[in-house]
Amino acid sequence: MTEDHAPLIATPYLLFLGDAPDQLAAKVAQGICDWRPEYAIGQLRLPDCQADLGRPEMTLAEARAAGARTLVIGVANRGGVIAPAWKKVLVTALEEGFDLASGLHNLLRDEPDLAAVARATGRALHDVRVPEVKYPIADGRRRPGKRCLAVGTDCSVGKMYTAIAMDAEMRRRGLSATFRATGQTGILITGDGVPLDAVIADFMAGAVEWLTPDNDADHWDLIEGQGSLFHPSYSGVTLALIHGGQPDALILSHEPTRRHMRGLPHYPLPSLEALRDQALALARIVNPDVQVVGVSLNTQHLGEDEAMAEIAATEARMGLPTVDPFRQGAGRLVDALGAL
Repeated sequence: MTEDHAPLIATPYLLFLGDAPDQLAAKVAQGICDWRPEYAIGQLRLPDCQADLGRPEMTLAEARAAGARTLVIGVANRGGVIAPAWKKVLVTALEEGFDLASGLHNLLRDEPDLAAVARATGRALHDVRVPEVKYPIADGRRRPGKRCLAVGTDCSVGKMYTAIAMDAEMRRRGLSATFRATGQTGILITGDGVPLDAVIADFMAGAVEWLTPDNDADHWDLIEGQGSLFHPSYSGVTLALIHGGQPDALILSHEPTRRHMRGLPHYPLPSLEALRDQALALARIVNPDVQVVGVSLNTQHLGEDEAMAEIAATEARMGLPTVDPFRQGAGRLVDALGAL
């Protein structure tokens, strides 16, 4: 596993948003736009799509003429399925010279029509949610080096953005750090990582150990968080990250405008205090010295004044450095790591 290398998937991308019902459903494409805008040449949407990245609207032919080499499915829907309504676009893209890339559980290679057209046209199908390594079972051995993990009150509240922003700030300062991708968006952004929710359950924590190996004493791994301990559907992957990652530092991630768990309107979000206490209790099983060092708020749905007021109020209540790392930068969170 190399620290820095070009993605194996050919860039730049045309981002396919399909029939995404809202902006959150296009989080894969949004993450690419936010962190690798040079890869995002344009977007392609079906007529009933409710997401918009603000990128140029392009047909397949226009995107090819502009230099796009891969059509990336930028949607993360419940269950991770390839919708029948997308098939015509995907087949045509292969015929017009695009490779396809997807982070869905429903694999491109398992769709007979797509596989047949890819073979006939010599195009590549990239399923980034497929484990490519025989991961070990976790042994819980303490490893040299330092690790930071963002844990959230819910899914899709900014855990990945927090880790990437902290990694960028640490590199800017000349510090030793690596962003460790654990989901499809992070892998598409960096070209490397572990598709953790596609790893067999017994090996998930071991995969995180493999991803965050022995390192120099001053090196920080910024681990991409997944799921939430409080989400009935996705808590398992979060626990694997906590126990496999053995974090020295935890960042609490929260979207203050969200009223219920993603996809589960009958489950309210927990408080940041509940998240702090639960995450610490579980993390101390593998690292008794772990500390919660900061709070990351996703204030994308708040105006500037509202966002600053929410950040200040949260910091006063929690007694922890609190920022929106995308709006303000991650400097204060990095400062908090330096204090450990």
